[in-house]
Amino acid sequence: MPTPALRPDGSARALRPLAERVRAPARLSVPDGVGGLGWRELHTGDLHALGNLVQRIEDADNPPYRTSEEEVAEYYDDSHAWSALGAWDPEGTLRAFGFVRIRHGDATLLRAFCSGGVDPAWRNRGVGGALVDWQVARARQMVVAVGLEAPARIVVHVDDGMDAMAQVLTSRGFAPRRWYMEMRRDLSLPIPRVALGTHLSVEPWTPELDDAVRRAHNKAFGGLWGSQPHTPETWQQGRTHFAATWSFVALDRSTDRTQVAGYLLSGRYEHDWPALGWTEGYTEIIGVLPEWRGRHVASALLTEAMRAYAADGMQYAGLDVDTDNPTGAPTVFAHLGYERTRGSAMYTIEL
Repeated sequence: MPTPALRPDGSARALRPLAERVRAPARLSVPDGVGGLGWRELHTGDLHALGNLVQRIEDADNPPYRTSEEEVAEYYDDSHAWSALGAWDPEGTLRAFGFVRIRHGDATLLRAFCSGGVDPAWRNRGVGGALVDWQVARARQMVVAVGLEAPARIVVHVDDGMDAMAQVLTSRGFAPRRWYMEMRRDLSLPIPRVALGTHLSVEPWTPELDDAVRRAHNKAFGGLWGSQPHTPETWQQGRTHFAATWSFVALDRSTDRTQVAGYLLSGRYEHDWPALGWTEGYTEIIGVLPEWRGRHVASALLTEAMRAYAADGMQYAGLDVDTDNPTGAPTVFAHLGYERTRGSAMYTIEL
């Protein structure tokens, strides 16, 4: 009998054997010679060349963010199984790169995240398409190597305006599955005070609360589309620009055991501000556990964060949200004065 498994929405389905579903190639050759480039695997010793390439790409495309050196180094984070390919010109300059990453510990849904880019001087030579073909094939191999009979998907995030990339992806079987929007709130406007019920309070984040926040996050997001529980190790991933003094926890002390009712973790991305055109405190994650929803906990967390951002001279509060978020978060954000600035889409191949 096929192995029962859970869909991303939590319902059951039967899966064909993993190797049959995924159709991973037994061997994978690199697209050597495409675009007049030499292709080989990337490793940590290529970090400097990779950082320079990412900078050239972002300088040309001018997205409303910049990738710091620390964030480039996170491509090699040990919390993920990863594989990477680079393309070099005859003078030894890195001209294209692609990563495939699967987070360790994912069990109910395997996600192979693909990211990469092509030097503007080497575009329209077939390099980008060859890179995507390699990433899809490598992602299939890596999913099979995990060995779990679970649903799987290959994922690429595409910002608004990246029409050429969207066309490359759709021509190779990707389809847009989810849409996101970046929002900001002008901190020069009055910030409301939100009253919470007895025994509920919003307090500063501390390292001692962090694992309780992790467990609360797993409960708050359990069952939501594409969500996977965090281990203590994966919870620490991507915290290079974590802003502890801009992060808060809502605590319920109505019983002998203090409980986390909600939480808000922030990031400080100073290297993005020149590209954005303004300064902002960025809300990375906000969550409220089901028992406390409808009690203004999210609004209290957001407004407390706004005051912290404003106290440090920030012009805006920023965040992003899944437009199909079932918790009603977009409505809460809009009610507090957040406005859309740009969007992105998640393109996937479902395996």
